[in-house]
Amino acid sequence: MIDLHSHTTESDGTLTPAELLRLANSVGLKALAITDHDTFDGYNQAAQIGDSGLELVCGIELSTRFKDRSLHLLAYFVNNAPAEPFRNWIAHLQDGRHLRNQELIAKLQSMGVDITLEEVVQLGKKLPGRPHFAALLVQKKYAASIQNAFDKYLGESGICFVPRDEPSFEEAVIRILDAGGVPSLAHPSRISRDFRVIEQHVREMQGIGLRAIEVYHSDHSPTEISLYASLATTFSLAVTGGSDFHGKNKPHIALGTGQHGNIHIEFSVLEQLRRLA
Repeated sequence: MIDLHSHTTESDGTLTPAELLRLANSVGLKALAITDHDTFDGYNQAAQIGDSGLELVCGIELSTRFKDRSLHLLAYFVNNAPAEPFRNWIAHLQDGRHLRNQELIAKLQSMGVDITLEEVVQLGKKLPGRPHFAALLVQKKYAASIQNAFDKYLGESGICFVPRDEPSFEEAVIRILDAGGVPSLAHPSRISRDFRVIEQHVREMQGIGLRAIEVYHSDHSPTEISLYASLATTFSLAVTGGSDFHGKNKPHIALGTGQHGNIHIEFSVLEQLRRLA
């Protein structure tokens, strides 16, 4: 069993890289990809631990723009770590995240919400994001829950939403491929509940350079898994999958097995990615 989608405290997870490795071993994983948002720091720390008892995969999750909507793209570097030009580009994306945080704080404060960027940074450390804003809003009783914080303030329909300057899907795919990585569409169920829309999007994405699709995910029902597997076959895409584990930020999701045991990913999925890369 493997898990190719997980997050640490270096982005919006609640386990440190070392804690995540220990958990992965305790649940019997043979391979784990750390795919923090816009950073390799979690993977880098885990890689320095040495013999962790499982195969560690270098990955990252990126927010991109496709057809005027935000869409997540996973990148896997299964044979070689990404070179310096790609890492420099990631650093540029982090600058955009920090700028959005400043604008978001200003907008929240203008609406009478008494929080500071320093408080958010205490929660999010080097790379705070909207989940850390949401947690602080809950702590200060401006929201009843993380979801309520997004619905009321932070999400696209929230009163304080600030769009982020995200790279285009095409640019992200090209940069991943140039760096020797495999770009995979993350959780396709979040594109639309209409399978025909997803199919059309994937058709266009494959033409741009998409190489894989996340068939297995904690959000996906058995029917959806079957549908996304059919898309992989139709468009000659590799299959990826993972729990999208965030620790206490998503307590209903278990590392390796997803939501109520709805995923079980074989090692052959990683072997296929290696051949593709």
